[in-house]
Amino acid sequence: MLTIHAAPLVLPVGAAAVADGAVAVDGDRIAALGPYDEVLAAHPAARVRRWPGLLTPGLRQDRARELLTRCYHPDPREAGELGELPLWGEEFARLTATMDATRRAGSVRRGLQRMLRHGTTHLAGPFDADDAALRTAVSRSGLIPVRAPGLPTGPPDLDPFAAGGDLARTAHGPLTPGGRADFAVFDVPDETALYAGGAGTCVATVLAGRLVHRAR
Repeated sequence: MLTIHAAPLVLPVGAAAVADGAVAVDGDRIAALGPYDEVLAAHPAARVRRWPGLLTPGLRQDRARELLTRCYHPDPREAGELGELPLWGEEFARLTATMDATRRAGSVRRGLQRMLRHGTTHLAGPFDADDAALRTAVSRSGLIPVRAPGLPTGPPDLDPFAAGGDLARTAHGPLTPGGRADFAVFDVPDETALYAGGAGTCVATVLAGRLVHRAR
């Protein structure tokens, strides 16, 4: 079924912002993009999902390899002891001394899920060819490995904006009719508020037309 995703503001990147905009999705492709009234008129039988805030292309996580191989993502049951944020550096080293393959695989899966909750649809690679478990987890997640233009420095962060990049640099690419339907929705009013609030304001992530994260 064709679905229209509507939001108060759509930022396609590479094209003008669309107030009261919408993206129509047919399968894994964008069928139309523009003002909501026009998109609905062209597809009157479509199911409509209304979102708050800002709809943008999905984000690219440039620290994906580090977040998945050099960080530990605590299980919610470990939050009292380890907290909820990725553990890296000395804390990660202490954990890996006793970490078995099952626990590591759980961390990788949680890391991928948490990336989706931050509007991520693309992961900067490459991933080690001999790490079959990691490659399998990434493949099953549906997230798309790509090459990044350059890796930021500092602690790895699930928020792709943490390194200071803007949407034009951090988005996987522009939203265009006929292109793959990879996008995210953030509960903020505009681009300035997105950078201030970060990608943790994500309320929905759509990957190849599928709603893979919904916060409400």
